[in-house]
Amino acid sequence: MVVLDKGELEQIALPAAQPPVADVRSVDLSAAAGPAREAAARALVAACEEHGFFRVTGHGVPVELVRSAEAAAAGFFALPQGVKEEEAPTLGYGSKQIGGNGDLGWIEYLLLGVTPAGAVPVATSASSSTLPCAAAAAAAAAASWSTSTPAGPLRDLLDEYTVAVRRMACAVLELMEEGLGLGGGGALARLVTNEDSDCVLRVNHYPPRPAAPELAAGAPPNLTGFGEHTDPQIISVLRSNGTSGLEIALRGGAWASVPPDGDAFFVNVGDTLQVLTNGRFRSVRHRVVVNSERSRVSMIFFGGPPPGERLAPLPQLLGDGGRSRYLEFTWREFKTSGCRGRLAEDRLSRFENN
Repeated sequence: MVVLDKGELEQIALPAAQPPVADVRSVDLSAAAGPAREAAARALVAACEEHGFFRVTGHGVPVELVRSAEAAAAGFFALPQGVKEEEAPTLGYGSKQIGGNGDLGWIEYLLLGVTPAGAVPVATSASSSTLPCAAAAAAAAAASWSTSTPAGPLRDLLDEYTVAVRRMACAVLELMEEGLGLGGGGALARLVTNEDSDCVLRVNHYPPRPAAPELAAGAPPNLTGFGEHTDPQIISVLRSNGTSGLEIALRGGAWASVPPDGDAFFVNVGDTLQVLTNGRFRSVRHRVVVNSERSRVSMIFFGGPPPGERLAPLPQLLGDGGRSRYLEFTWREFKTSGCRGRLAEDRLSRFENN
C-alpha cells in the first residue's frame, strides 16, 4: 500500500492531460537469417535513433513464465502491509520513495540485484533505491546474503524470469551490433553477460489512483507513478500487465503515451548505450502516470556493465571526424555521480566532452 499525506499527494499531482499515442516501432527477434534479419536490424537501429524505444516480438520468453511471475508479484502486492514489510529483507520491498533526494511516486516495488547465483534483495533505504545506485546496493546485499534463507515461490519465479529476459536482452544487443555494422564480436552483449555485470530487476506496482477530491475540483488529477528520467544502464527491458500509464518524451519534448501490450516487451536505450554509440542512439526520457482505476504491474530488467568497465564511444562509431562526444568513465563513477542528483536530472551532461 502507498500512503502519502495531502502535501505529498499534491507534490505528485499532474494535469489531467491526454497525450497522443506514441508510434512505437516493432522489432522481430525471431527473424530468420538473411534479408528478414537484416531488415529487423535496420528497424532496431532506426528505433534507437528516433525515440530510443521500441517493441520486441518473437522474443522467446515463455508466456506461461511471464504470466506466472506477474500473478505472483500481484499476489504479493495484495498482501497486508505488515506482511509485505516483514518480507522486505528477502524481496527488497519499498514504497513511495524513489531514491534519497526527495522524489516520490504513487508506487510500491521490489528491487533485486542480478548475480550469477540468482536475484538478491536490494536494501530499500532511501539512499539505495535510485536507479543508478541500485546495483551497487545489490552487490553489497549479495555479499551478506545467506544462501540458507529459502527464496520462496515468488523469488524462484523472478529468478527464472530474470534468466530468460537477460538472455533476450543479449539477443537484442547482438541484433543491434549487426545493425551498427560491428560484426559478431559481442562488443555490446558481453557487457551484460559478464559474471560481474551490474544488472537489476525491478518490479513496480502502481495501485489504482486514490479517491482524493480535495486535490482538485471534479475528478482527481493524474498522479506521478515514477517521475521522468532516463535509465543509466545500457538497455532496459520492460513489460507490464496490459495497463496503460507509460509515457515517453519525443525529440521535441512533448509526451506520448505507449499503448499497453500484453504479449510484447519494450526496450529503452539507456545513458550508457548513448555514450557507447557516441550519441547516435538516444537515451529515452520516460515516466509513468497513474490515471487508471486498474493496478499496473511492470517488471523491468536493467542491463548494466561491470563496475570497473571503462566506458567511451566505440571506435567504430566515432564517425569521420573521430571526435568523442563523451569523456571516458567507469560504470562505478557514473553511478556514484548519478546518486547525487534528483531523478529528472541529466546525468550525462557531467561527462560530455566540451
